[in-house]
Amino acid sequence: MSDVKKPPLVVSNVIFFVAINIIGLVIAPIYGVLVGFSGWTWAFAAAIWILSGLSITMGYHRLWSHRTYKAAWPLRLMLAIFGTFSLQNSIYVWAARHRVHHRHVDDVEHDPHSIKSGFWHAHMGWMLRHWKTSEIDFSQAKDLENDRIVMWQHKHYWTLVWLFNLGIPLALGFLVGDVLGMVLLASGFRLAFSQHCTFFINSLAHTWGKRTYSDEDSSRDNGVIALLTWGEGYHNYHHTFQADYRNGLRWWQFDPGKWLISLSAWFGLAHGLKRTPKFKIQRARLQMQFKQLEQRLAQSEANANWRAALESEYQQFKETIAQWQAVQAERVQAGADALRDRWYRTQFRTRYKELEYRMKMQAARLSSLQRLTRATA
Repeated sequence: MSDVKKPPLVVSNVIFFVAINIIGLVIAPIYGVLVGFSGWTWAFAAAIWILSGLSITMGYHRLWSHRTYKAAWPLRLMLAIFGTFSLQNSIYVWAARHRVHHRHVDDVEHDPHSIKSGFWHAHMGWMLRHWKTSEIDFSQAKDLENDRIVMWQHKHYWTLVWLFNLGIPLALGFLVGDVLGMVLLASGFRLAFSQHCTFFINSLAHTWGKRTYSDEDSSRDNGVIALLTWGEGYHNYHHTFQADYRNGLRWWQFDPGKWLISLSAWFGLAHGLKRTPKFKIQRARLQMQFKQLEQRLAQSEANANWRAALESEYQQFKETIAQWQAVQAERVQAGADALRDRWYRTQFRTRYKELEYRMKMQAARLSSLQRLTRATA
């Protein structure tokens, strides 16, 4: 953004970020080395870090910004309260900005933290100046105005911030006899560290990793970033299927938000969990595999048989898509009454499973072809 005249600094934000990073990343570690923190201080700081991080990913992001599931009021209240520990603004503000990011991802004229404006800008520079793209458009979050907990948190946000980020650490410090240590670790270090981890979603997760499901935007999937961001590092999947309550699709992928949302549903605290159909996920993965193979074969002296195999596979892919669309149309035409019949439901489920299996086998064949082309590259 060197050719763009930079707007004035947001002085309050600059002061805050300078102060919290000096306190959290310089003073707190020095104090830890010279004086040390008690076991209770470490325990409470870790608890606050976990609760605040999960409240952002489960609440601010997946519940309120993307509406990927519905939650009972006790869970919503907990997520709203503990979310203030993260000092990332109110749910209302956070969701409004985040929805703009998804609607205009990578657009330097509209995306608040477009990676195309530079790594630093995407990481935190967008908060340090009065950029036009950083202005809050509350029309993007009109639905949240009907959520009493969201509006209560928004109205009392700064009171809650001071209470949770200073008042509670001070009280815990008095309780365990380590006031300064608790403030430095549970407030200073925890805030600085957790905020940078969150900012990595806007910077690193749009720079480093694989585009497994789509290359239409800069989002990437990266398991390392997922470890730092409570599962948000599977960012390409999220941008491709943003209505899904999961980010880490595989059971083994680190995504505690996904696991806790599922657990909440089991206890009756959440319902209406949205999952992208397997067929759509497989289709997206295959489309990317075809695109990558086509690019690799175009750049090399490829075996003519490989080109023919790829063309044959692509024809099969199109046929499978057409069959899936036909089944979908037939299902819609059958209507809700017909689908109440157990035989009809079983028939449609079987046909979907057959198409999913066909996609799965084709993905395996394309993976083999990819390995062959890499081996001879």
